[in-house]
Amino acid sequence: MNKKVIGLLNDARSAELLAISQYMVQHYEMDDAGFGKVGDKVKEISIQEMKHAEELAERILFLGGSPTTRPQTEAKKKLSIAELLKVNIGLEEDAVKMYNESAKICAAEGDHVSKDLFEKFLVDEESHLDDFQKMLEHVEQLGDVYIATLTD
Repeated sequence: MNKKVIGLLNDARSAELLAISQYMVQHYEMDDAGFGKVGDKVKEISIQEMKHAEELAERILFLGGSPTTRPQTEAKKKLSIAELLKVNIGLEEDAVKMYNESAKICAAEGDHVSKDLFEKFLVDEESHLDDFQKMLEHVEQLGDVYIATLTD
């Protein structure tokens, strides 16, 4: 059992659990407020994050570890669209940085399966980051005009 790699995998799982929680809170709040287009997008991304968390748990178990069930922190609630997009951008930037570093460490530790897992997730996380950045750019440039297009 490589405790260092298991620690990296559990750190990633904890980050994914936070993203899942954060994005689902946003999905419910945006849907309830009539901003279903935003809610649908964060729900879609949350489901991808759920798959990441599951794959991380499976890898941790394979390596003989115990998957964490705790998110990094509590999800933030009752945010404006611009605020929630900034939170999401921060989560995705952190994930990209963490997964790049973790892939390098896993390679150095000789665990190329875990390295490949982190690299696979990087593709998704970079895509999520791009989605949130584009949405925030639209909100900042177009303001209420753009926000009005996000309603159901």
